Amino acid sequence: MSRAAPGSVLEIFRVFNRLALQGFGGVLPVARHVLVDEEGWLDADDFVEMLAIAQVMPGPNVVNLALMVGHRHFGLRGALGALGGMMLMPALLVIGLAVLYGRLASHPIAVNAVRGMAAVSAGLITSTGLKMVPTLFRSPMGRSLALGLAVATALGMLWLHLPLLVVVLVIGGLGWALAWRGTST
Repeated sequence: MSRAAPGSVLEIFRVFNRLALQGFGGVLPVARHVLVDEEGWLDADDFVEMLAIAQVMPGPNVVNLALMVGHRHFGLRGALGALGGMMLMPALLVIGLAVLYGRLASHPIAVNAVRGMAAVSAGLITSTGLKMVPTLFRSPMGRSLALGLAVATALGMLWLHLPLLVVVLVIGGLGWALAWRGTST
């Protein structure tokens, strides 16, 4: 299956800028929709693979993902275009909103608005996670092991309260080894 490709670095900048401006409470749900469903620059499996790499790299996941997508299509120029699109307008908006919030932080309406946005963000992240579940069943390590690692990760983070670094190194390392073994046999 051939994927669509951006026509220019300016298009990469434009799409990532639009994506960043839509992502209140987190860009990840919007990123998957835009990159996979709307633009077709990635398929669902590519998105999950690139996101997995982006999550173990230092820095914000979606920024790392943007850099990889931009680089895939136009090298360093594409990576810089994607980074600029992700950061320019959101940075200006955040600075403006921080100044405004600094003046309104103790007002009850502002406090309740932030609480409401937190609930929406949690819902968006959960829905994106659920959309990514079907890729578990195409994992080279097999359905059972992939699902087991997903459950172990959730239990480690939510129930045992393990540090993220421990989860990434132990469960992520195990997942990498099992996937590598599954593709080399």
